[in-house]
Parts: sequence; C-alpha cells; structure tokens
Amino acid sequence: MEGERQGQGDGRHVGASGGGKPLSNRAAGQAQGSAQGHSCRGPGSVRRRKLPVHLDLQPAPPAGAFRKLALGTWRSPGDPSAYAAVEVRMERAVAFLEAFRARTGQRLTVTHLVAKAAADALRRHPEVNVLMRWNRPWRRKEVGVCVLVVQPSETGRADLTTATVHRADSLSLGAFAETMASRIAAVRARRDAVIERGKRRSSLIPGFLMGLALRMLSFVWFTLNVDLRWVGMPWDPFGSVAVTSLGSLGLERGYVALVPYTRVPFLLAPGAVRTEPVVDAGALVPGQVMTLTCTWDARLIGVEDAARVLRDIGAALEDPEGTWGSASPEGGGAASGAEVG
Repeated sequence: MEGERQGQGDGRHVGASGGGKPLSNRAAGQAQGSAQGHSCRGPGSVRRRKLPVHLDLQPAPPAGAFRKLALGTWRSPGDPSAYAAVEVRMERAVAFLEAFRARTGQRLTVTHLVAKAAADALRRHPEVNVLMRWNRPWRRKEVGVCVLVVQPSETGRADLTTATVHRADSLSLGAFAETMASRIAAVRARRDAVIERGKRRSSLIPGFLMGLALRMLSFVWFTLNVDLRWVGMPWDPFGSVAVTSLGSLGLERGYVALVPYTRVPFLLAPGAVRTEPVVDAGALVPGQVMTLTCTWDARLIGVEDAARVLRDIGAALEDPEGTWGSASPEGGGAASGAEVG
C-alpha cells in the first residue's frame, strides 16, 4: 500500500503484473489503451468500414460578420438568391470565334467562352469556388464547370441534362472546348451510362418522395462528402459553376434559379448577341452586345466577390486574344494548347 501510494504521489503508474516496477506515462497509456481495446472488442464485433471521400475540400476562412448573419438568416438554398448582370461588347469575341473555327475546324461557341472564362475566374478568386457543408462554406480544391444541355427524347419532348468538365481552369481553351464537345455529344446521344442509369432510377421514385430523395442524396454527396461511385452514382456531377445558354433559346436576358440539391452557388446565363447602338470613341455606332446574368447564393458569396468574377469574365470576352492567345491562322498561343497553369 505504501508503494502504491508512493507511485500515485510522484505521478508514476505501478504495473499490474507485480514486482512494483513503475511504468512510464507512455507505456501506461499504451497498456491502458490495449486493455480498453480488448475489453471493447468482443468475439462478435465487426470493424467499421470507412466510407470513400467524395470531394477534396478544406474549410474556408472564418466568415465576416455579415456572412455569419447571412448563414443564420437563410436555411434553404432556394431562398438566398442574389442577382446581377453585365453588358458585354462582343465584336472581338464574335471575330475570335470565326477565326478559331476557320483555323481549327473546331466548333467554338459563346457558351464555351463564358464557361472557360468562368473557370479561369474561379481559379483567381477561390473564395467563390465554395459549397455549403454543415451550414458553413467549404472551399473546393478543383474547378469544375457544368453546362446545361438540351437532350432530345424519343417522345419529341426535350429534356435537360448536364455535361461537366473537371479541372477546367487547367485546360487551354482548345482542350476545354474539345472536352466539353465530347461530353455534350455523349450526353445527347445517351452514351453516358452513369447519367442514364441515374435517370432510370429517378423514374422509379414516386413524385411525392422525389424532394426527400434529392435532399438525402445531396446530404450524402456533399454534407457527408461520401463518394458514391461504388453504387453507380456520378462523381461531382455539377461542379463549381453552372452555365446555361439563354441565347441558344433566342432570349436576350434571364435569371436562372439556384438548384438546392446540386450545391452549386454560382450560375451564369449568357443571352443572345444582339445589335444595338453603342457609343464608341464619342460616336454613336452599331455594336454587338450580350447580357450576361448571374445568380449566386448570398450565404456563401458576397456581392463584391460576385462582381469581381463577373468583371473578369466580361474582360475576357471583350479581349479574347489577350486572354487565350491569337485564333488567327498565323497565331498560336494558349487557345490551341493542351494544358495551361
């Protein structure tokens, strides 16, 4: 008893095996942990399987006072929509597209330019490359761009689906356009097995349960951050930013809605390029103009951050050669390269 009290008094542990030999703190901890492990692990116990991680994320820096208020104010991702628009001069972009097609034979559209400019802008402004987890913003480590695609159906009614290019900011404009064209062609021809499997599964869910099913899927995908490819679900199907071309529908302006289960907080909608009077060098002349609208989640993205991204995209469209290199036959540059950045 005296030896035991002495061991306790000087901070050492006495071994249970007898002999009064003191154990170090580290050895005592190992012995205790081993004993606990043996006591908790019975003959019928099963080791838990670790779920695969879905996305490579890291916590965003602490939110400011206004952002914390916004996070506490809105609970549904359908509520905090904020909107903005910029008018973009498109003369140089239209000429760039024509020169690019003539030089490469590759189809390049305004949607491609907007999507690539958005990817580049999110690389420069990572505070916008975020998603909501556990009611706080988390930064993505990669930039993915999703484009909404009209998919013809056998019944004659068009359907909407998505084509996503990951690490879009690391691709040249030419490589990005080629990758996106391949994805869109596969989706429209229903050759994407993962997307088609998902559509078949969703058709089996009763309408009154669809909202619950989507919320559960979003919770597992993004809140728990579980990679569901092992059960046949796509990996990060919606990316960081979504682009839908209103111009292809003949619309000059429109604002798209946030889609809660996708967790995409930044949506872009380029309208049709139109001819209207503009002031150029003090003279009133006809010009080509496009309205680019944006919807963002005000809980995650501040208006100043959204404005910076929109200005960057507008600047890229108004000076495409300065952004991606020359598209003329004698030019080369990043427009036709493989990877950049």
